[in-house]
Amino acid sequence: MKCKLYVAATIAILAAVSAEVNAADVRVLPPGQVPNDRRLGPLKELSGDYFPFEVPKSRQQWEQRQADLKRRILVATGLWPMPDKTPLNPVIHGRVDRDDFTVDKVHFESYPGHFVTGLLFKPKDVTGRLPGVLCPHGHGGRLQDYGGKGIREMIVRGAERFEGSGRYPKLARCAQLARMGCVTFIFDMIGYADSVQISREVAHSFSKQRPEFDTKENWGFFATQAELRLQSIMGLQTWNSIRALDFLCGLPEVDSKRIGVTGGSGGGTQTILLCAIDPRPVVAFPNGMVSTDMQGGCTCENCSLLRIGTGNVELAALFAPRPQGMTAANDWTKEMMTKGYPELKQLYAMLGAQRDVMCHPLTHFPHNYNYVSRALMYSWFNKHLALGLEEPVVEEDWSALTEAEWTVWNDEHPRPADDPDHERRLLRYVTGESDRQIVALTPKDAKSLARFREIVGGAFETIIGRRLDQVGSIERRQIEELDRDGYRYRKDLLGTRRHGEELPVMSLLPERTPASKQIVLWIDGQGKSALVDEQGRIVREIRQLLDAGMTVLSADLLYQGEFLPGGKPLTKARASSNPHAYAGFTFGYNHPLFAQRVHDILTLVSFARSDQFGSEHIHLVGVNGAGPWVAAALVLAGAVVDSAAIDTGGFRFANLESYRDVNFLPGAVKYGDLPALLALCAPQRLWICGETAESSGIVRAAYTAAGKSQRLNVDEGQPGGVSARIVKWLVSL
Repeated sequence: MKCKLYVAATIAILAAVSAEVNAADVRVLPPGQVPNDRRLGPLKELSGDYFPFEVPKSRQQWEQRQADLKRRILVATGLWPMPDKTPLNPVIHGRVDRDDFTVDKVHFESYPGHFVTGLLFKPKDVTGRLPGVLCPHGHGGRLQDYGGKGIREMIVRGAERFEGSGRYPKLARCAQLARMGCVTFIFDMIGYADSVQISREVAHSFSKQRPEFDTKENWGFFATQAELRLQSIMGLQTWNSIRALDFLCGLPEVDSKRIGVTGGSGGGTQTILLCAIDPRPVVAFPNGMVSTDMQGGCTCENCSLLRIGTGNVELAALFAPRPQGMTAANDWTKEMMTKGYPELKQLYAMLGAQRDVMCHPLTHFPHNYNYVSRALMYSWFNKHLALGLEEPVVEEDWSALTEAEWTVWNDEHPRPADDPDHERRLLRYVTGESDRQIVALTPKDAKSLARFREIVGGAFETIIGRRLDQVGSIERRQIEELDRDGYRYRKDLLGTRRHGEELPVMSLLPERTPASKQIVLWIDGQGKSALVDEQGRIVREIRQLLDAGMTVLSADLLYQGEFLPGGKPLTKARASSNPHAYAGFTFGYNHPLFAQRVHDILTLVSFARSDQFGSEHIHLVGVNGAGPWVAAALVLAGAVVDSAAIDTGGFRFANLESYRDVNFLPGAVKYGDLPALLALCAPQRLWICGETAESSGIVRAAYTAAGKSQRLNVDEGQPGGVSARIVKWLVSL
């Protein structure tokens, strides 16, 4: 990759030492000035920011983007790889008869001992297999009740039609769909109605950490350990949606090839995600949440990693080219007709399905899934589920259910205990199953190594969020160059136009020794200041590399060195301004600092492989806390890097105690922690220390499976003198 060379007007290229210049000063920018880096600005927030959808130029580009985003959803929700599906053990009981449809009470187990509850609406006197419709609901709940006064006001405004059934809009939707000939299942969001095992307060109103749940051994949702394993309420609800679809499609009277999904508000969010990752729905109507504005304000609508670099419009687009409808209201969707919907139409047209996407403006109504919006959905489903009904389809009144008729639990079907420890038991089960799946991926041969790379490597690619080919063009701005004591010093600023990032870089080149066309990217936990000692002299180990003819390059990564105006190391990662202390509100929209530092290393690798140095061989070194960053960078850089030396210091993500830790990385523990990252480095030449024979077992397995065990060197020496041992190894290559 060729880098554009931008030479500052003030550049000083010196052939000899000047008394006014201290060559050992590694600072690139003037004192007090920080890099011009977009990442130093405000964090992205779920509300108040803009989430546009940029349509790719070709079908091929879209298919790659679609695959990347589907994996992002699955990874973010803890469903990559998909958990094993256990028996649902469904129970259907308590039938209620209405004139032209019936209502049954349902409960089943999405995980063993964890119940999903809901109501099943079925048409009467219809033969043959019928289409099915899944109805996730939003924060009004399955039993949302406008009340007598409220429904009368809505009728006056034209938002509802019937005072009886209209006051329960979620159930009115299901009743009408059943009348239209659809088997319709509405299931409870966690903590609503008959879903009692995890409270609504925990699932939807979480605001601050619960110390008794934020432990390393027995954690609950929102805890650091849960985040490190991508265990979230959103993930559980997404799994519940998948299992609800399993239940619906498994009914003997349902035609599993004619499945629709529709929900409003929080149910719209669930519709977007389910339809993005599950191939079974053929038509969708996600209402009230497809927007370039606010992305969903509840903890249940957010999780770490989900919307980094994307938003709800693009996530909804993953359903294309299958038919999809929605409305715009006087809420965060009010600009959809000019921001979001045109892009959806453009994508559907590119895929040859321009008539299969619809957004109807109803901006005279506030946030809703009211009678008018539902009418549009009925017509959309009538067409795309081939119901054959005469248009317009008109929703009619019906006798609302009583409390006894809508309640799933009773004396014969007792409700499960709302035991606070259920949350912990559930996550213990999920953890055990996930660990079993990942351990089973341990490489044994070339085929299993490929599968390990697909699942674990794919997960880490999503978690880090940038491949080497996504770095883009690099702009180099030379600041200073001079010779001293037989070495050449270069100070540069490297900028990535695509990402708006800028790195202060110091390069040291041999002058007395013929260059070997080898470059060592020396990454230190303290930044590039580690190249020199307290007296300003190049440290011995770096001099040895230079004397061997190697070029050495180092930089201040984000929040190191020149990124810190006060000079004090960052001790806590930044967090969203959202008052809820939930990692998903920060890392659902922003890369973790760990990932950003890996991005910086990839920028350096991309620069090193350009024509600026004429280097033919690139070596990575990670010491003094930087080892884990370098391991992740090596995984993503692959064969571009010839070798890497990594001091892990025994680091484990599992030992972190807060999502505000500067090394926090969502999902890292789920996918095998640091040893799995090191294993993914195979077959690149690798030297590691800080590990034992036991802890590096999976690393050895991966190198053996790759047929390159000789390329792995595990140094079990003492912690001291690591840099010297690394230099000795590099020089011997």
